Amino acid sequence: MTIKEIARLAGVSSAAVSRYLNGGYVSEEKKEKIREIIEKTGYRPSIQARNLRTRQTRLVGVVVPKISSETISRVTDGIGKILQEKGYQMLLATTDNNPEKELEYMELFENYPVDGVILIATILTRKHRKHIRETKIPIVVIGQHLEGENCVYHDDYGAAKEMGIYVGKSGKQKIAYIGVTREDKAVGTGREDGFLSGLAKCGMKMKDGLRKEAKFTMESGYEKAFELLRDNSDIDIISCATDTIAAGALEAIQKDFPERKGSIQITGFGDNQFLKAVTGGIPTVHFGYKTSGVKGAELLIDIIENGQDISVQMKLGYEIKNLQSEKKRE
Repeated sequence: MTIKEIARLAGVSSAAVSRYLNGGYVSEEKKEKIREIIEKTGYRPSIQARNLRTRQTRLVGVVVPKISSETISRVTDGIGKILQEKGYQMLLATTDNNPEKELEYMELFENYPVDGVILIATILTRKHRKHIRETKIPIVVIGQHLEGENCVYHDDYGAAKEMGIYVGKSGKQKIAYIGVTREDKAVGTGREDGFLSGLAKCGMKMKDGLRKEAKFTMESGYEKAFELLRDNSDIDIISCATDTIAAGALEAIQKDFPERKGSIQITGFGDNQFLKAVTGGIPTVHFGYKTSGVKGAELLIDIIENGQDISVQMKLGYEIKNLQSEKKRE
């Protein structure tokens, strides 16, 4: 079935059918005739032909650090929701937290081609910044603040500072922190600096030797918590940069230091629902991860379809949660 055949059956011109399919003006009388024929015949316009006319593929590349993370799945869910609503399809690439693979996939998507790319970023190197600045297609970064470029990010510093104040006011004296690489400006630098600032506001300072750097895994959280508790038997609180790391710290206490169970408080970031189901909940930070995916996808599609001369940097809020009296999440 072709546009010409649809036009003949509807008794209108091919140009009228083309305008109808592409959202152009068609009189109500002709529009109704075309619609009836399309419904009867089950006609579907050729995607390839449409791409040639519009110079758009209706494809968006999405680069993520991993797919096993509850956090990333929330962001991706938000992206997918908007892309589907707007008639776009997602091409998903996972990098296993490898910055070089992120660059490879962004270059691959640019040459594929796709209409745009969403990067759920961890570490933004000079190569990343150069590529984003010079790319031929629009890119939106989610999860990191990138000055002068389109991005949707969270208030990691502000949330961590509030968590630091919460911990500082607890009355506990010996506080430890398990963070991640400070090359990650959001989860590494922002959260650690914010946490220390919150403690300082309460007149407290973390003692030397009570800071560990972990990878983004439960196993690494276990390992670093074990090291802390092995060398410091009187730790009161271990604050963690992510809920995944916090889960590892809880496991270390249960397996290797059962006598401290109940006397050490663990805090996290991420509002992980699996952790809540297993433990009943720990003090944590809830970010609107799904919202960040929604906003990132909306921003990208707006740029693709309407163009944009001014970059947008959108910072989202947060909620400190104890999880015992949790309200329904997004």
